[in-house]
Amino acid sequence: MRQTLHNILLLVFFAGLLACGSASDSTDSTQAPVAPEASETDISNEEIADTRPRIVFFGNSLTAAYGLDKSEGFAGLIQVRLDSLGYDYQVVNAGLSGETTAGGVTRVDWVLENPLEIFVLELGGNDGLRGIATEETYKNLKQIISKVRAKYPETKILLAGMQVPPNMGTEYSTDFAAIYPKVAKEMNVALIPFLLENVGGIKELNLPDGIHPTAEGHKIVLENIWPYLKPLL
Repeated sequence: MRQTLHNILLLVFFAGLLACGSASDSTDSTQAPVAPEASETDISNEEIADTRPRIVFFGNSLTAAYGLDKSEGFAGLIQVRLDSLGYDYQVVNAGLSGETTAGGVTRVDWVLENPLEIFVLELGGNDGLRGIATEETYKNLKQIISKVRAKYPETKILLAGMQVPPNMGTEYSTDFAAIYPKVAKEMNVALIPFLLENVGGIKELNLPDGIHPTAEGHKIVLENIWPYLKPLL
């Protein structure tokens, strides 16, 4: 019964996420990605001038803290924790709503214009919800990681695992979940098993749209990330 309820909650959550992604992204996954909107992903002059080692969070609306001030999202909360513990890093939020892994392959070149110490990759959820072949998502995630490594070989990389709801079909859901540990192993990167553990589908931890985490939800996501990010510092 508990597993059934969990699946229902995930179904509700991800169905909403797909609707949001479609509305916020004017291109579908088969079209060439457009340049990122400056209002969402622009790195400010202050960030560029900051000489601290950079931690880049590269993802979709979850990373972008949709519906909240960016300081309330998990990337902003990571910055607060780093500062409070005396870690000398600058967190850069490179989240773009509606982003797919195919879009990320192109957009990552823009992000790599500036050096970075740690790269946190949070993409793939929109692929799964659109039913994109898992082989494509797998290939794109590896390509993004390869681009980061080619430009900055010493960069440490953390991959955020995602899941899709059971209505996508048991075989597809299983294959999709398996992408992330497979990529992490083959590319030798650290893995967060499931970014939205204890948040996805839980009404009180998501905004009224039922899609995106509230400020409280992002605090839990922070705790999902921290045990895997801290060893990379």
